Amino acid sequence: MSQEAKQEFGKWRSFFWPVHAFELKKLLPMFFMFFFISFNYTILRDTKDTLIVTAAGAEAIPFLKSFGVVPAAILFMLLYAKLSNVLSKENLFYVTLLPFVIFFGLFALVMYPAREALMPTTSAEWLKSVLPAGWGGLAATYQNWMYAVFYILAELWGSVVLSLLFWGFANQITKVGEAKRFYSLFGLGANLALLLSGPAIYYVSIMRKNLTASVDPWQISLNYLMGMVVVAGVAVLAIYWWMHRNVLTDTRFYDPNQERAPGKKKKAKLSMLDSFKFIFSSKYLLSLAVLVIAYGISINLVEVTWKGQVKLQYPNFNDYSAFMGLFSTVTGAVTVLMMLFVGGNLVRRKGWGFAAMVTPVVLLITGVAFFSFVIFREDLAPKIAEIGKNFPLLLTWMDPLFLAVIFGAAQNIMSKSSKYSLFDPTKEMAYIPLDDDSKVKGKAAVDVVGARLGKSGGSTIQIALLTFGTLASVAPYIALILFAVIGVWIVAVRSLNKQFVKLTAEQNKAAEGASSPIA
Repeated sequence: MSQEAKQEFGKWRSFFWPVHAFELKKLLPMFFMFFFISFNYTILRDTKDTLIVTAAGAEAIPFLKSFGVVPAAILFMLLYAKLSNVLSKENLFYVTLLPFVIFFGLFALVMYPAREALMPTTSAEWLKSVLPAGWGGLAATYQNWMYAVFYILAELWGSVVLSLLFWGFANQITKVGEAKRFYSLFGLGANLALLLSGPAIYYVSIMRKNLTASVDPWQISLNYLMGMVVVAGVAVLAIYWWMHRNVLTDTRFYDPNQERAPGKKKKAKLSMLDSFKFIFSSKYLLSLAVLVIAYGISINLVEVTWKGQVKLQYPNFNDYSAFMGLFSTVTGAVTVLMMLFVGGNLVRRKGWGFAAMVTPVVLLITGVAFFSFVIFREDLAPKIAEIGKNFPLLLTWMDPLFLAVIFGAAQNIMSKSSKYSLFDPTKEMAYIPLDDDSKVKGKAAVDVVGARLGKSGGSTIQIALLTFGTLASVAPYIALILFAVIGVWIVAVRSLNKQFVKLTAEQNKAAEGASSPIA
């Protein structure tokens, strides 16, 4: 370790900016990579919801995630594992990211303008007539297949580009000591992106006010949104290329000989079958998978119910998109505060286990509040109306549907802010002590397929329940399942914390032995 890295931080600098000056050459490019990836993540997340929810309804989301996103994630993992055996890590990054950037550009310029000719109508109506009443979302997904493809790739952006490519790169070149200081700052960049992408979405979504009646306002908004996605995607590629030629050549920032855990020989590359066997024979990776899957199920169970309420309140493309832009802005502001005052400081002061436990606890508390309002909304309606009469200034806010939207937004803001500031950094830190095979193929399986299985698990639950009623009528059952999943999540966090502490201690001991002059 250099003399620069050994210097201690002052009290306040340790709290807000625990970074040495010489480390900025490594930190800032990573910060901006994460910023641009997260900028796109927000735009794509809100745009995919706008397209699907307003055209096909929130009921289409469970079918999309189960029958579209999960198969696509599995196919991607198979292809990614195959390419990882024949391409360098640098070229693998380019080959994985470029197709996303190209598709989103073509969607706005070619596919959306030709939507009337590309989407089936007659066959979709027939499909709807033969399906159970609660499965209309499946027919709507088929009819709006073009939006469905956009939705699938936008969903994969978070798993592939954010979780697999960026965090895989970060874990490859970052030591545990650096991660404790850097990772929360990466998250800060992600949420600064939210603060910019949210207003950007809102602004381009309200542009219809200045357009003539003959112009499709959503086409104009979509052109701007996808244009920003393409520019940000190119910026990520450029930064990654620059780092390989100007940062990773400096041994202060990256030593290829220390990429794998000390004391462990680099293993031969595994086949896909061997990779799965390795994952499911590892208690550590299984615990990580439970965390990822539980989060996916939990957030999916809440979000679909909430988005159904948002669609009723904002049925128009541009209105829905504008609301989601405001939602993303507030989420970014809250998460930045969490990053500054909670994130990295909580990990350093209270440890990995305590920080990892915050997200499921927050989801449990906010989930109870949200579902209580949804389930008992009819009973609360007279009391809400009475409050509106007594306080005229609040009358416009006293609509039960609007309040359901606001309660759901608050729940999502709190759960997402804790995810970005605590869940993601602690999850990524858990990969660092692992050997190279676990980091590359194990991470691909856990993050890409595990995340999709989590969300599809929530979707499968909703599909089964929708057979017997609407989203509103099955809300009590969704709530009970949510609380059970969070309970399993909490148990997995406790188990993984014990394993992480033990493995990190063993790795540090091995590193000290390897660096000892006597050794």
